[in-house]
Amino acid sequence: MDSEKNNATAYWKANVRLITCCLVVWALVSFGFGILLRPMLAGIAVGGTDLGFWFAQQGSIISFIGIIFFYAWKMNKLDKKFDVEE
Repeated sequence: MDSEKNNATAYWKANVRLITCCLVVWALVSFGFGILLRPMLAGIAVGGTDLGFWFAQQGSIISFIGIIFFYAWKMNKLDKKFDVEE
């Protein structure tokens, strides 16, 4: 019973760590690159516009989709590691 509880605690710690990392990347891409760092990225041209504008419009959406797939992939690996897969 005690090892089962330790296993569940370790699983949720790993899950929360993964979610935290994904949220940090999400905030950096959407708020950081799209808003705060936009003036610094203005000199880099991507697709006929500057990189800051690109992140604010298309780059953040592409990054969000990438984060979703990354999270699903890592959670499947985590589920297998802790033997809680479907």
